[in-house]
Amino acid sequence: MALENGLSAAILNPFSAEMMKAYHTYCVLKGLDENCSAYIGFADSIENDVTISSSHTKSDLSDSSDLKAAIISGRKEQAGKQCAEMLKTVDGMKIVQEYIIPALDQVGSDYESGKVYLPGLLMSAESAKYAFEEIKKTMTSSDHNTKCSFVIATVKGDIHDIGKNIVKLLLENYGFDVHDLGKDVPPEVIVDETVRLHAPLVGLSALMTTTVPSMEETIKLLRKKAPWTKVIVGGAVMTADYASAIGADAYGKDAMDTVRYAEQINAEFD
Repeated sequence: MALENGLSAAILNPFSAEMMKAYHTYCVLKGLDENCSAYIGFADSIENDVTISSSHTKSDLSDSSDLKAAIISGRKEQAGKQCAEMLKTVDGMKIVQEYIIPALDQVGSDYESGKVYLPGLLMSAESAKYAFEEIKKTMTSSDHNTKCSFVIATVKGDIHDIGKNIVKLLLENYGFDVHDLGKDVPPEVIVDETVRLHAPLVGLSALMTTTVPSMEETIKLLRKKAPWTKVIVGGAVMTADYASAIGADAYGKDAMDTVRYAEQINAEFD
């Protein structure tokens, strides 16, 4: 990854964990690290340190299962191995409900309270994904998702999808059947997919103010052709008032906020 704003490789010591942590954090904050993938890769290289990017310490995890601890601390390889071992004696859905979801709930709560930052949230989500992959190996195709369909897209004219991808990852980890239409998606495509699936939830993302009209157009078309669906919107330019003004049902200030709303609608849908 190229260095910017006057930084040069000469001032970085690749053997200094703290220096590299600061560098990767800088790249995340500047938007230079797509989906925080480099940060997560760096964290994996020093995964024995469970305090990376969060306030959790080893003592915080002492009364947790090994799987919960691995997810909370963002150790994806260990999470996958621990889950595979548990599957020899424990049902996959029991692991999801009693281990994976509680771990994600804890990290999500800490993220919302400011104790854990975005890279930490992503690391935990990625670790949960590794555990889910092990569980999927033991399930039939119809069992992979346990919750309702959720159509998600970045609206037409907007090519930014980092936020959308984070929401998608978390929703999948919580068991939702996510249909990601990508970025720069026309209203008609979003509506057609919603109607095809009879999806009860649609998530729309916009980063630029110039694309909010496209979001509003999409919502209007959804109201006409898919009146049953609930629409939650998010993105850097959105606010709760703005969301209400364009006809959305809810505003997701962050990924966990969207998950909480989706859980609420799924409960009503069931």
